[in-house]
Amino acid sequence: MERIVQIENLDPRILFGANNARLTQLKDYFPKLKVTARGEMIKWEGPEADVLALEEKIDLIFRHIERFDVLTEAQLERIVLDDKPSILKNLNSHNDVIVNGVGGLLIKARTANQRKMVEAVDQNDLVFAMGPAGTGKTYTAVALAVRALKNKAVRRVVLTRPAVEAGESLGFLPGDMKEKLDPYMQPLYDALRDMIPAERLAQFLENGTIEIAPLAFMRGRTLDRAFVILDEAQNTTPSQMKMFLTRMGPSSQFIVTGDPSQIDLPTKQASGLPHALQTLTNVEGIAHITLDGRDVVRHPLVRKIIAAYDGQ
Repeated sequence: MERIVQIENLDPRILFGANNARLTQLKDYFPKLKVTARGEMIKWEGPEADVLALEEKIDLIFRHIERFDVLTEAQLERIVLDDKPSILKNLNSHNDVIVNGVGGLLIKARTANQRKMVEAVDQNDLVFAMGPAGTGKTYTAVALAVRALKNKAVRRVVLTRPAVEAGESLGFLPGDMKEKLDPYMQPLYDALRDMIPAERLAQFLENGTIEIAPLAFMRGRTLDRAFVILDEAQNTTPSQMKMFLTRMGPSSQFIVTGDPSQIDLPTKQASGLPHALQTLTNVEGIAHITLDGRDVVRHPLVRKIIAAYDGQ
């Protein structure tokens, strides 16, 4: 039995991957089938049951790419190996576009756990999003903050990080305090530049509509009608974490993001992140989202690097 499908309105580079990596991966899942692809056509032949099974998965793969414009190794694995109802539930969920970015860029929730982040923020005023590097937790959080600002749900956005050195010294850096701290905040600036035109972003930063500041600057403040993100939360102390969480005003939303596996605090200093997660486990109105290697949307090697380190 054989099937031939024309690839319409899809980028073959996304479907087949660099050097046909996704196509090779797909073949590995169906070893009894002969799968070939030429131009805008994909053909497979073999035992009837396997042909029909791949036909079903091809449909899901096409629908996934149409919605998310990306197909990673982890996403293909999930589509092929997960049960069909689970995949269809994700594909048939509400529009995954969080915000329209610069130059027509659509900022989307690209994985199941990123979608859980979006849903959690819609239903809770405080969300903890934990996961390793590359899982999009910070980027998704910033997109949600920009969405809230554009929808006038909040008056301002506050993005903060603890200014903790990752094996390097802050003191030797040239410039005033802002210039010394800006490199720590660069990932937040990078995300914002994808979502807000440069001139508008500069205006927001100048008038305080968007504030990017180290965690120490939060002390003594009440953050009301604001969308507030604490990034790199694993580098807070328990007292800093408590200080931050108690800044919440009556009409604010807070997201705390972090990677418990990358703590840069001195060896004897406890992290405030696991302490907060344990302390607030049963508090109503707080959501906990965990992202993992399957949510990595950077280079495919990042997922393998994370898995290698986790396996030590």
